Amino acid sequence: MHFDPVLIWFVAGLALVLAEFTLPGVILVLFGLGCWLTAATTWLGLTAGWTGQLLTFTVSSILLLVFLRRRFRTRFFGYVGDNQDPTDNLDDLTGQQVTVTEDILPGATGRVEFKGAGWSARCETALPVGAVGIIERAEGITLVVRPRD
Repeated sequence: MHFDPVLIWFVAGLALVLAEFTLPGVILVLFGLGCWLTAATTWLGLTAGWTGQLLTFTVSSILLLVFLRRRFRTRFFGYVGDNQDPTDNLDDLTGQQVTVTEDILPGATGRVEFKGAGWSARCETALPVGAVGIIERAEGITLVVRPRD
C-alpha cells in the first residue's frame, strides 16, 4: 500500500489544527499550518523526498511560531501579562455612575445597575431606589458607592 505524502501532511495538519481546540495556546495550529505548507510544497513538486519535507515542516513551523504566535495570541486572547497593572484596566469601575435598584442602607447591602447588569452595593449613607451613585471601588463582586453630588 502506497501513501501519498501530500495527503499525509494535509491530514496531520488538520489533526493539529483541530487539536488546538482542546489545547489552546496558538502553538498546535501553527504546526498545523507548517504541515499544510509542507503539503503544498510537496504537491507543487518542490519537496519530493522526506528529508526536504521534514526540513520544510521544521523551518516553516519555527518561522510561524516566531513571527505569528504573539499576534495570534493577542487577537484571540487579548492582552495577558503577569505584571499587568490593575490601574491600567480599561474596564475600571471607579468614578462610573450607577442607578440604585434596591435601597441601600448604611451597613447593609443593596443593589445597583451598572451597564445593564445588577451588582451588590454598599454605601455609608442611605440611597433610595432610583438614586444615582458613583462607584468608589469594587470589593470582590460588591461595589462601594457614594451619592452623586
